[in-house]
Amino acid sequence: MTDYKMFDLGDVVLQCKKTLRDVKLAYKTYGTLNAAKDNVIVYPTWYSGQHYENEWLIGAGMALDPAKYFIIIPNMLGNGLSTSASNCPAPYNASRFPDITAYDNVKCQHKLVTELFGIGKVALVTGWSMGALQTYHWGAMYPDMVERILPFMGSAKCSRHNHVFLEGAKAALLADVAFEDGWYTSPPTKGLRAFGRVYAGWGFSQAFYRHKLDMEVMGYASLEDFMVGFWEGLFLNRDANNLLTMLSTWQNGDISNNELFNGDFVKALGAIKAKAIVMPASTDLYFPPADNEFEVAHMPNATLQVVETHWGHFAGGPGTSPADIKVLDDALKGLLAS
Repeated sequence: MTDYKMFDLGDVVLQCKKTLRDVKLAYKTYGTLNAAKDNVIVYPTWYSGQHYENEWLIGAGMALDPAKYFIIIPNMLGNGLSTSASNCPAPYNASRFPDITAYDNVKCQHKLVTELFGIGKVALVTGWSMGALQTYHWGAMYPDMVERILPFMGSAKCSRHNHVFLEGAKAALLADVAFEDGWYTSPPTKGLRAFGRVYAGWGFSQAFYRHKLDMEVMGYASLEDFMVGFWEGLFLNRDANNLLTMLSTWQNGDISNNELFNGDFVKALGAIKAKAIVMPASTDLYFPPADNEFEVAHMPNATLQVVETHWGHFAGGPGTSPADIKVLDDALKGLLAS
């Protein structure tokens, strides 16, 4: 049994100039679309995440309340549910799966929203990490459709430092001989475990480890217990080729890298008409507030709200830090009420 549906997109010509055949976008909805079709929230997934790993931000009494809003979670291409390296037939299977951009993803999501549901206005787009990257794309690509955005712990463009981190994680995965250039017949577990250990130094902050929040709050018995139980466990459940697909999407994230803006990043930021709260974490090692400060300075209707936290990038993660979730939820409530 599955708890999601598939939207058939047919053949999609990607930014990389390859045609992906019979593309399917997995999605799940929460709540009911009202008669005016003006209670819509789009909430894209994050790196390696699937829709059910977004559900921690949805609930009765929360900003994303299904009793009030019609919430759509589209799964990113490459995440294992939507068309991905792991489920695509030859010839674009496995390591031949093409590069996918956030622009490709959002164009497909826009078709889902407009063609399947007949929606012309979106009250809010929000998302964490790569979900934030897609949020910025929604605002820049469809400025007359999107009324509000709240990207959290993410950016509109992958920084050079962020790119370098991802190269380290990728190298750890590729170094496993069992990876076999992407044509593995069983999971390259050594590479996946190494991938998780590279991630471990970045997903949470120095302060998180200094205060031993992995043990004191998350309940792990030791640092090694956390490294194996949380980080290795997280990526052992993922397909290696899918991880590489989404890693490429992340590295090539840039709201201006398309025919609309031709690489003019400031112009792309200026095109976002939506009322925006941009919410970084003070200790995020991927997306430091300084990157978002630049973005907000060039967005016409945006404010910066920094979450002061020890939890680093995972201040916006899948339900890990209740205090930070409340700050986020309160910001979402305020933005939706505006």
